[in-house]
Amino acid sequence: MAFRRVVVTGLGAITPLGSTVPAYWEGLRTGVSGAAPITRFDASKFKTRFACEVKNYNPDDYFDRKEGRKMDLFTQFAVIASDEAIQDAGLLEGVNKDRVGVIWGSGIGGLKTFQDESFNFAKGDGTPRYNPFFIPKMIADSSSGNISIKNGFRGPNFVTTSACASSSDAIVAAYNYIRLGMADAVVTGGSEAAITEAGVGGFNALKAMSERNDDALTASRPYDKERDGFVLGEGAGALVLEAFEHAQSRGAKIYAEIIGGGLSSDAYHITAPDPTGEGVVLVMQNALRDAGIKPEDVDYINTHGTSTPLGDGAEIKAIQKVFGEHAYNLNISSTKSMTGHLLGGAGGIEAVASILAIQHGVIPPTINHSTDDPELDARLNFTFNAAQTREVNVAMSNTFGFGGHNTSVVFRKFQE
Repeated sequence: MAFRRVVVTGLGAITPLGSTVPAYWEGLRTGVSGAAPITRFDASKFKTRFACEVKNYNPDDYFDRKEGRKMDLFTQFAVIASDEAIQDAGLLEGVNKDRVGVIWGSGIGGLKTFQDESFNFAKGDGTPRYNPFFIPKMIADSSSGNISIKNGFRGPNFVTTSACASSSDAIVAAYNYIRLGMADAVVTGGSEAAITEAGVGGFNALKAMSERNDDALTASRPYDKERDGFVLGEGAGALVLEAFEHAQSRGAKIYAEIIGGGLSSDAYHITAPDPTGEGVVLVMQNALRDAGIKPEDVDYINTHGTSTPLGDGAEIKAIQKVFGEHAYNLNISSTKSMTGHLLGGAGGIEAVASILAIQHGVIPPTINHSTDDPELDARLNFTFNAAQTREVNVAMSNTFGFGGHNTSVVFRKFQE
């Protein structure tokens, strides 16, 4: 059986840098930090009091009041980003909706809904009074369900949950469903909205987040010697993936081609990365093999790069092992330095960033760098502090999650 080619025909994003794809790209290109003091709740007693929130967000700008109340914030973000991608792709007219699916990713799902309902119960007299929308709002698959219901897409529909690899796993699953002929197009990506008391408090307890409250703008600093943990972000990134012949038949514009996806497990620890980077080596090798390309064909890697002391080093060592001398010809950057870490939504917005790097021939930077880490090879091009122009024919996007989940996705400049 011959695999079908799969192309990207639509993009959508709502992020801490901007609430559309053009605004997001402008923030990435110019190196804007999305970090600021938390406004979603009173964070004054928390160890971390800042995050990368979606700015000036008002659900009434996107949903009528009754509709919005039925969705957790992570689902609202999913619907907004997917709406932009679907409209961008022109997917609502002239397609067989039985053959259009939605495969979405979220690592946590409706955390705020769960937290609020639990708080309300704890404050009461013990009588169980729960909102009838509690469960439908909280469950992670409400995201893909709402996208399909709104648009009438009756193809494959489910959510992947693998911590911070969730939306990359969704993209790989969508790619496989299309190339195997099980769907003609799939709306995919991921969303997260974990900037809540429970989210911030929980990650503080793990000592995973930066506590640089006096300098929030530069707190996310991947590969810098002074990095002290990730900065929590929120939002969503969406892609429309489509069989090439299907896109061609309806005259759709094509951003790029997705040519491979790799998965692996560290099999090491529930939260800590394997310091040897063995699982990360394996996932990138698997992705290259699936794509049918050599390491020398890759121009840019959008790294996982969360700004944690152990994780950043393990990924860089793995890149050097997989790419050898070619590692010095690569551009490497972590856009989390600008957006913060969207957890299960990270792979969605970072896939969008990788595709736009191919389209525009611009590598978004790793901002906030001031001090070289002597443990990392300074000869590597980390794209520190300013975007760089270069032709990008092939880009790889890496995402790794708690539990040892590793995923790499490979995109290539489209050529008929």
